[in-house]
Order: sequence, then C-alpha cells, then structure tokens
Amino acid sequence: MKTDCIILDVDGTLWDSAEVVARAWTRAMHSGGYEDMTVTADMLRPLFGHPVGVITYLLMPQTDEKMREYITKICCRYEQQELEEDESDLCYPGVVRTVKALSEKYAVCIVSNCQAGYIELFLKKTGLAPYIRDLECFGNTGMGKAKNIKLLLERNHFSSPVYAGDTQGDFEASRKAGVPFVFASYGFGDVKEADAVIGTFEELADILEPCQEI
Repeated sequence: MKTDCIILDVDGTLWDSAEVVARAWTRAMHSGGYEDMTVTADMLRPLFGHPVGVITYLLMPQTDEKMREYITKICCRYEQQELEEDESDLCYPGVVRTVKALSEKYAVCIVSNCQAGYIELFLKKTGLAPYIRDLECFGNTGMGKAKNIKLLLERNHFSSPVYAGDTQGDFEASRKAGVPFVFASYGFGDVKEADAVIGTFEELADILEPCQEI
C-alpha cells in the first residue's frame, strides 16, 4: 500500500487500556450511587470505539440522561487519574519502536473517538509525541471519526492516507472518508472487508510503501 500518511486508532490498535479504564468506570458508577455495579474490561472492549457518552448509555440505558451525563463527566476525570497513575505497559508489542520507525518514512497521525486529552495522555505515557504529526478526536470537535479523518487530511494536505483500526466502526469511518483501511486483527473487533490485515502492529511497516517524501 503506497502512502504518505498513516492514521492510527488508539484503543485496540496501539494499546489495550481496558483493565485500567474499567477501574475508572467502576469508580464513576459508585460515585453516582450505583455501588453494586462493577465494570469489567471484557464489558468495555466491545464498546471501545464509541464516544464516551455513548459508552455510558450502552452500559446503563435505563438511567436518566442527567445521571448519564454526570457519570460520563466524572468517568473522564477518573480515567485520566487511573491512566496517569498506572505504571504498566499497556501498548501492544512493538508499538513504540514501530511508530518511531514509521515516522521516518511517513507522516504518522492519530484519530480517535476518545475524549479530549486521551490521545495526549497516551503520547505522554509512551513518549511518542515527537513522532506524531497531527491528531484529532471526538472530544475536540464533537464530530465522528469519518469527519475528523477528513478534517485532519484537509489541514495537512496528504495525498495518499491510510487508516489503521480494529473495529467495524473504524472500517466504516474510513470508507466514508475515502481512505483505505488496514484491519488490526489482534484488537477488539472483527472486520471482513479491509484493504489489508495485520496480525501484529509491527506488520504495519511491512505492508506500507512511501509514495513521496514527507
């Protein structure tokens, strides 16, 4: 696949933060009075890829909107705390090394449906900030992934981008944005119609070819 820009998803593609984030969700539920509710990593992984407010709804659809908004807000705060304090390596094997190598040949960017600050925290924890050309997320714009991919492309003028993600939603967003899709099959979802498939993140470097100097 010839490209000048590889755009990456975060959860299920670069790292698996589900165990840590589940602790934040459980704290948020308890703060909202749902002391008997425990959120697990297995509950969250199929929901990753949705904006955080949608995840709240999917976890507790019978709860009134005002309470869901409270849970969402406080969960984002707890999530930031839990991730900052956690010292484990949440990345998939070879992510840091491979991103650094890719940045020597391509513009490496990130687009996610996460809340504002989440990508920045990922970059801080991994030390990858110097290797990422640009980033965008739902929390910054209020827009879905397809529109954020288009927004990032418009402001950077890339000619041949590729998007790598792990869910059907990632695939659909790529199609809407008119961008070829690489399926990270080791992640959280299942995609049948990807333009390419990788079984490890490191394989991404093997399937790409520069189309021009960056």
